[in-house]
Amino acid sequence: MGEIIIGIVSGMVAALGMGGGTILILLLGIFTNLNQHIIQGSNLIFFIPTSIVAIIMNIKNKTINYKNAFIIIIAGVIGAIAGCKISFNIESSNLKKYFGIFLLGIAIFEIYDFFSQYIKSKKENNT
Repeated sequence: MGEIIIGIVSGMVAALGMGGGTILILLLGIFTNLNQHIIQGSNLIFFIPTSIVAIIMNIKNKTINYKNAFIIIIAGVIGAIAGCKISFNIESSNLKKYFGIFLLGIAIFEIYDFFSQYIKSKKENNT
């Protein structure tokens, strides 16, 4: 039952374009006893159908820049190959720690960006 809830939450976040896979990895890491490599592999399988649905919806809404998308796809494939080779050489417990550090870095950046935007809007409203 927990996997169903995790899937629904991750799918909703993915549909919003906010990285459902990151949420999926986090929730599977917290609520299951799976190895980090298995969790990340499961995320990749989860990504395929959710991406197809998101692509269809974005094509219908005409929100895809195909030139940029093609460049990003090519670079992403190269990055995926490199990332897999690196990941397979990292112990699961260390991979989990590195992922946590990555999430912490994203959180710090998002908090900084939020406050920067807030301060900027306050200054614009006061002038």
